[in-house]
Amino acid sequence: MIVGFNHNITYRGVSFHVQTEDGGLKSPHLVTLLYHGGTIITSQKTSYADIVKVDNLDHVIEELAKEQHKGMLRRVTKGEFDERIIELGIPLGASTEQSSQQTGSNPPVAEELPPQEDSTTVDPAPDPVTIVEEPIVDKFNQPKVSNEPSLDDLIYAYLTAGQN
Repeated sequence: MIVGFNHNITYRGVSFHVQTEDGGLKSPHLVTLLYHGGTIITSQKTSYADIVKVDNLDHVIEELAKEQHKGMLRRVTKGEFDERIIELGIPLGASTEQSSQQTGSNPPVAEELPPQEDSTTVDPAPDPVTIVEEPIVDKFNQPKVSNEPSLDDLIYAYLTAGQN
């Protein structure tokens, strides 16, 4: 069983979180979720019940999870979920042309100005996409931070109190 993958991504000026988790052998599926501020935008679930007997299962599952996770990141950056994001009331930063294509409205018509001698038209650069990988945290095997006795040590001391 893999721990999972987590990435924060900024797309068109808005931060999203992509998370992929493995359900393990008792629930053999990979789930990838796209979030914005606690709201699930979309999900993808892939069963691997048909391959649980394969050699090197952990490696195979890890590769499947990586591909599913990267696929979700690619789908976000290609704009596949823009319509769903807007339906949820999440404003995406966009040029007037992009906004009007998504909403179906006509862009405002600018008054035409006479051309100037040295004027050049430059298309604005698209907003950069930033992907930030979060550290993998194993919730079950975290290192001890302090010198305090563990819960197991406390229970053992309690149960054996007064016995030599």
